[in-house]
Amino acid sequence: MTESPPPSPATSSPSTSSPATLRRTDARVAPHIAVERAAPEPETPPETVFELVDLHVYYSTFLALEAVNLEIRRNEVTAFIGPSGCGKTTFLRCFNRMNDLIEGARVEGGVYYYGVDLYDDEVDPVEVRRRIGMVFQKPNPFPKTVFDNVAYGPRLAGMSKSDVSDAVEWALQRSALWNEVKDRLKASAYSLSGGQQQRLCIARAIAVEPDVVLMDEPCSALDPIATAHIEELIAELKTDYTILIVTHNMQQAARISDRTAFFSVRTGDHGLRAGELVEFAPTEVIFTNPENPRTEAYITGRMG
Repeated sequence: MTESPPPSPATSSPSTSSPATLRRTDARVAPHIAVERAAPEPETPPETVFELVDLHVYYSTFLALEAVNLEIRRNEVTAFIGPSGCGKTTFLRCFNRMNDLIEGARVEGGVYYYGVDLYDDEVDPVEVRRRIGMVFQKPNPFPKTVFDNVAYGPRLAGMSKSDVSDAVEWALQRSALWNEVKDRLKASAYSLSGGQQQRLCIARAIAVEPDVVLMDEPCSALDPIATAHIEELIAELKTDYTILIVTHNMQQAARISDRTAFFSVRTGDHGLRAGELVEFAPTEVIFTNPENPRTEAYITGRMG
């Protein structure tokens, strides 16, 4: 029987296959099974994508983030808010092991992705970052053409030339940029406006069909019109992706997120300061009826 080819990126949805493939060496399927069995029905992915268990993050001996426990749900936008220096970006970078690239950084506790410990020695960080894409604070397109920016990941994945073209068009359409650049694919990415560059970076992130997209203040360098475009795009993308976003803009968090985590800074012994999770709840609760007085003080502007 001839095996059907996989769907093209233009029609497929983000990968939801077992995270066991994150491991460096996968178990081999037995080549022969004596008893024929009907193919099992695809399992519905669990609602919880990430579970953080007693997470501590250090930079050398400095404790940057202390004892974080929470769960991230599938196909939701989760916002991380709080004052500068409270560990929001450090926390975000734990989800795809970007902190590994910082000398002296280390994580204690558990970061579980569909039950798989992302910091297990057998887990491949490169595969983690393919599954869990990231968009940074400032647009950072490569010094390449619009097409080559989006094609970068699919080419690394070994896609054929035609599949790469399909992936580029699909990602640009999904990021609401195709109609603006379809006649400029060979132009430099730097010729785009700031808002277009950030949407190009989103297209680049989703071109390899991740499951999760991390966004570190993606609108901080954009004007209000470009920011509105990104916010509309986030609302559309959450139907297919789980999105985690760091933002200093509380109004933005209130507009786009389903759940919000408020981080702050705790001053400990000898005046040492560590980031901590103060409250995590549905966004409406955080902004209208927070449980913790520190959350209320921050939301109302009484605490910076």
